[in-house]
Amino acid sequence: MPRVSFFPDEKIVEVQVGENLLRAAMVAEVYINAPCAGEGTCGRCKVIVNKGEVETRATDKLTPEEKKEGYVLACLASVKSDLEVSIPRETRLGRPPELREKTPRAGRLLTALDWRNIWSGLQIDPRFKKLFLELTPPTLDDHLADLQRLNRELKRKHNLQVTQIDFEVLKSLSNILREADWKVTATILAEDNTAKITQVELGDATQEHYAVAIDVGTTTVVAELIDLGRGEPVARTSAYNSQVSCGADVISRMVYSAKPDGLRTLQELVIKTVDGLVEGLVKKAGIKPHLISHAVAAGNTIMLHFLFGLDPRRIREAPYIPVSTKFPWVKAKELGVKSIPYAYLSGYPCVASYVGGDVVAGVLASKMSEKDSLSLFIDIGTNGEIVLGNSDWLISAATSAGPAFEGGGVKFGMRAARGAIESVRIDSDTKEPIILTIGGAKPLGICGSGLVDTLAELFLSGIIDQKGKLNLDLKTPRLRKGTDGPEYVLAWAEDVATQKDIAITQVDLDNLIRAKAAIFAGIKLLSENTGVSLADIEEVYIAGAFGNYLEVEKVMTIGLLPEIPPEKFIFVGNGSLLGAYLATISSDVAKEAQDLAEKMTYLELSMDHNFMNEYISALFLPHTHMEMFPSVVEGLKTRSK
Repeated sequence: MPRVSFFPDEKIVEVQVGENLLRAAMVAEVYINAPCAGEGTCGRCKVIVNKGEVETRATDKLTPEEKKEGYVLACLASVKSDLEVSIPRETRLGRPPELREKTPRAGRLLTALDWRNIWSGLQIDPRFKKLFLELTPPTLDDHLADLQRLNRELKRKHNLQVTQIDFEVLKSLSNILREADWKVTATILAEDNTAKITQVELGDATQEHYAVAIDVGTTTVVAELIDLGRGEPVARTSAYNSQVSCGADVISRMVYSAKPDGLRTLQELVIKTVDGLVEGLVKKAGIKPHLISHAVAAGNTIMLHFLFGLDPRRIREAPYIPVSTKFPWVKAKELGVKSIPYAYLSGYPCVASYVGGDVVAGVLASKMSEKDSLSLFIDIGTNGEIVLGNSDWLISAATSAGPAFEGGGVKFGMRAARGAIESVRIDSDTKEPIILTIGGAKPLGICGSGLVDTLAELFLSGIIDQKGKLNLDLKTPRLRKGTDGPEYVLAWAEDVATQKDIAITQVDLDNLIRAKAAIFAGIKLLSENTGVSLADIEEVYIAGAFGNYLEVEKVMTIGLLPEIPPEKFIFVGNGSLLGAYLATISSDVAKEAQDLAEKMTYLELSMDHNFMNEYISALFLPHTHMEMFPSVVEGLKTRSK
């Protein structure tokens, strides 16, 4: 079989003749930017074949010069012989957002949620418990069977009625009890006064007990190891979700899941990612895998369907119904997570098809559902998931914003990684930009926060009008007609790592404005359907890695979020992981999460005839009704002086 060598990763994989080159990279765990799920339409998966033969389909996404240099699109190339393949810097996904290097910025960033303070009174009481038991050995007068003897002690000492035991544990029970001289630690999943035994260990092992919290993101998976004795995280790690090779967003992955073996492939990929992360946590913390009793995974509804191998196809079709919004405890290794042999895994409860467990986890972590004041929670991603309410009521919705704020659908867009432009200022007189990149490296592209900054600064400096259209009549070399239409150059080729001008095009601007309009329209509709004013909102919670780098004024300048005093904006961080962590250490929190998911009313925006009206009104900067954004109007006046 041909051997494919990938550089600079220095990874080698053997594949069949005719294997797709993108799939070969996926098998080798070489991450390539492929947001179109291998359809050949985005042109992002450019690689250089230095040695060997490939067969490739025709494409207009490569220039004649690139073809001469050996560039091919990985998704359209088939392996014919041994290959040596280089992955260009612009094709690589970079570091996971969770590992992003922070750069000081001049603007007012979001206030971080002080979650340790607001959750300081939480009692550590996990669903899985370790209980030390000293059994009386059997005699001719007391000839109770081993399992019933164990059950008797649990009933006597802890008032627990055992209803189940793992079959593997049952098979080894007799030897363990005698080897331990009848002194053992039983790990049990307790509910009310019933229990399921999931593990039996020698002696008193109650001091070493761990769990794993997992954020199953569409792009990135983050895992955290929790010491249940102290209720504290002891290690964290993250990686790109291996499913990226099957599509950049959940919609393209649902399409992929309908292909033969598509669902199985997607489950295997995400499970492989999770398994690798958990194995890394075990090594990092220097513990034995059997000490982990359970894991809680939070993610959007579709990602949790993939994790458990559930068919998501009906989520795409009206009336948009998932298989389930609740996920049972399942033996982790039965799903394929082999690194934790005795652990059980469960998914965070979801609300509906497009409001998932990650949102429920974030809302719970923020404690907005316990406040009398009106709060807004939003997770800005491919889908803008929104929750509005207080302790009396909560209403939720999801709006399809597209991948623009994550760098998708933008010519030089990229995820937050070293070299991404993250902050922009433009001089109103000279029209010259000042840019900052992550890590202070040479620019490679523009990430989400940089795109928000760019859109706001172009508007404030008069380079684009209220409709977001570039003014090519302005006297600056940075405004020009490019190969994809009008564009503004943020960085010249000599200053760029890839030696290519980095520009924001009119098409990019249109995509960004459509994305922000969809999110704002969703917020506006929730307020209208509940009869509350946006001015009544006391806190705005922003979740996700993207929010950590947003400047409040810029977000309001483009009309992505309503104009509210900056001090009312709060950054939740990875609310999905935080909520999962809280559920691992507290059975009360786990129950609260279920109650919260059931409490939320879901509004299907696609069925609301007012959505299009609100969306069209928001297709302006910051909005058609400028009176809703008085500070932005004042800022425009100041810049024009």
